[in-house]
Amino acid sequence: MPGVVAVTGATGFIGQRIVQALLGNNWQVRALTRTPQQDMVNLQWVIGDLENKIALNELVDGVDVIVHCAGQVRGNYLKQFIQTNVKGTENLIKTTLLQNKQPRFLLISSLAAREPELSWYARSKYQGEQILISLAKELKWSIFRPTAVYGPGDRELSPLLHLTKIRLLPMSGRPDSKFGLIYVDDLVQATIDWINTDVTYQKIYELDDGTRGGYDRYSLKTISSEVWGHPVFIVSVPALLIQCLSHINLAISRIFNYLPMLTPGKVRELMHHDWVCDNHSLIEDTAWHPKIQLDKGLGKSV
Repeated sequence: MPGVVAVTGATGFIGQRIVQALLGNNWQVRALTRTPQQDMVNLQWVIGDLENKIALNELVDGVDVIVHCAGQVRGNYLKQFIQTNVKGTENLIKTTLLQNKQPRFLLISSLAAREPELSWYARSKYQGEQILISLAKELKWSIFRPTAVYGPGDRELSPLLHLTKIRLLPMSGRPDSKFGLIYVDDLVQATIDWINTDVTYQKIYELDDGTRGGYDRYSLKTISSEVWGHPVFIVSVPALLIQCLSHINLAISRIFNYLPMLTPGKVRELMHHDWVCDNHSLIEDTAWHPKIQLDKGLGKSV
């Protein structure tokens, strides 16, 4: 029976789609935002952030479910990732545990948490998960670890996907590297299915689009060629060049005070040879099934 769901990260790429899906499924939504937003039918905005404990208490008071998808994805110091992905998560969990009615809790993390040594981002996502596991022993929680999420409005994969439309596919790292992908609507539907199902709690779920064995540069080339109807050419970018550019970008970002995407840690993530996962556990527990593989999702995204 629909009730009230609290959402963090509600103005982001994934979060705003989760909010719309919840409203479409007759849930009432209470969403955290740093900037004023217009309330709507069944949608209440709470002004604040993950450091504002008064706002967090207002956010989670009396709700049935919490979907925590706020996260720091860019930064030029480790502390920026820790502040949001670890301390912010801890603040939210501690506030939740103080409630008379303790809701179910879904943390949308990242497959990067599987390899915390690779980057500041990966380490912070892993530590955020560990905070939940250690503090919320009595809470009904689950953790989602999606692979790379793409779709309209995505700012991470979209530059690469756009390049395939003009016949270019720049790739670096090992030619045999494998990676998973998931279209944003499939991740959103997985969230809705988790909310609507009494799943096995205190469990980590990995999510991808169901492509057996994931993708590699050659399958990405083939699929994009078929989608666009013209040849796409792999451009091998030397790993050393990418690494040098990432160090330069990090240094410049600290001088001019912007949050970079290309950093040495991000390069280590990109060079990692295995980002394939198995989503059968979530399928078994919720009956969710991904519907959009890259041959359909690419055209929707670009």
